[in-house]
Amino acid sequence: MKIGVISDTHIPDAAASLPSEIFRAFRDVDMILHAGDILEMAVIEELSELAEVRAVRGNMDHYDRAYSLPEAATIEVAGFHIGLTHGGGRPAGLARRVREQFDNVDCIVFGHSHRPSSEMLGDVLMFNPGSPTDRRFAPYRSYGILDVGDTITGRIIRID
Repeated sequence: MKIGVISDTHIPDAAASLPSEIFRAFRDVDMILHAGDILEMAVIEELSELAEVRAVRGNMDHYDRAYSLPEAATIEVAGFHIGLTHGGGRPAGLARRVREQFDNVDCIVFGHSHRPSSEMLGDVLMFNPGSPTDRRFAPYRSYGILDVGDTITGRIIRID
């Protein structure tokens, strides 16, 4: 199973729309996870035309329908449990703070820092896809792919 992962889209503040590369990359995914700071729910509606979307709200989702999204969710995919949250606070220690939100998960998808990362924290894959629209705090724009089979692996894809 292939999962498209995105966060911190900040539409329309950071960009008028998602980069076209997102639509090309996500057209063959089985599911899309959005880790918050959506701003306009039109983003979720567009992504829903490609695959099922599961999303949580971020610290900037104060208006529109994004505010009605949960702060966190746990999703079961092919026998694996994936935690989905935005995160908050300072970037230093963000992965550890997010890890404390979930028990019995195999992977946690989060955002907030705009800094892409894919690393193991104990036996949990901590996956932050970065932001596809906003380079603030990050060296480049990015999104992610989770490949779910016998294991879960994450890939960060840089947008040039």
